[in-house]
Amino acid sequence: DDTLIPVIRDPKKTSEPGDEERDAVFYFPGCGSERLFSQVGLATQAMLWHAGATTVLPPGYLCCGYPQTSSGDEDKGQAITTANRVLFHRVANTLNYLDIKTVVVSCGTCMDQLLKYEFGKIFPGCRLVDIHEWLMEKGITLDANGARTSGMRYMYHEPCHTPMKHYSGIKVANALMASRVDLNDRCCGESGTLAVTRPDVSTQIRFRKQEEMEAGAARLRGTAEVGSDEATALQG
Repeated sequence: DDTLIPVIRDPKKTSEPGDEERDAVFYFPGCGSERLFSQVGLATQAMLWHAGATTVLPPGYLCCGYPQTSSGDEDKGQAITTANRVLFHRVANTLNYLDIKTVVVSCGTCMDQLLKYEFGKIFPGCRLVDIHEWLMEKGITLDANGARTSGMRYMYHEPCHTPMKHYSGIKVANALMASRVDLNDRCCGESGTLAVTRPDVSTQIRFRKQEEMEAGAARLRGTAEVGSDEATALQG
């Protein structure tokens, strides 16, 4: 319902004395985390919920304007950006009692576009941060939440449009996984619309990335301790 502003919180964690000091964040899912890969948007909301944050979502479905801008339709991209900024100002005025200091994203391309929104003028004193960086700052790790990571080996793929602007992506991955995570180099070949406009080029890039992944997995298996689980996982 684009006439409503969703506010999500865990009443068990946000109904205690001193709740005015708890984090209030504005989460912008964007096209990718809402429509294409909705499990990403749901997972982000779940992590904010479990961390005790009060999460504000934009009303209705919104695109950041990056696809239009990057494809050459600058006027359309600017129109979307302007409309969103006006809407977010209204959200900020309506929910000014929450004192939102953090805008969270879960998409690298959205991050690049939202950096142009001047959120500091919308939510005074706020910062724009990726969900993984936010979780790391809160000290949340897989081990702390009872996940079994012993014996598992991991690789981290750094996307070209990385949303992590405050910390190194590989540092964040190591902190969240609470275990060694190795960087796996090279572009995946997707590049937003490259796979659609030039599948021939994209496929060749993807093949090269696949070789890098296989080589990385072989290195990890070669250093696995005797008796340990040698499975590998790619974190994107």
